[in-house]
Amino acid sequence: MRQRTETGRASEKRGRTAELLALALLVCKGYRILGRRVKTRLGEIDLVARTPSGIVCFVEVKARPDQGLATDAIGPRQRGRIARAASLWLAGRPERARFDVVTVLPGHLPRHFKDAWRPEDCR
Repeated sequence: MRQRTETGRASEKRGRTAELLALALLVCKGYRILGRRVKTRLGEIDLVARTPSGIVCFVEVKARPDQGLATDAIGPRQRGRIARAASLWLAGRPERARFDVVTVLPGHLPRHFKDAWRPEDCR
């Protein structure tokens, strides 16, 4: 088993903290959290939440030093993986869904981007 480096542990801690901040933001907006770190055989989804209007949101959380790095960190390959994992989660559930992003920057409140991308953008 591979040992985690100090950098790896710090990065994981930063990620978990960012996810908690994103979760708190969504809850304050009236979202209901359906899952955290949801694992499927095709990948992991940071947060799954339901909007007050009933839409299921698959939320990717990114903690980076600036907004550009945070939004650029979700490339087509990662969006495709998340979309495939979401399709497994949705299998057999007739739900309206969208893909959101929450960015967390040092010294700033989390920023929520609704309907940030579509699965067809990944092709």
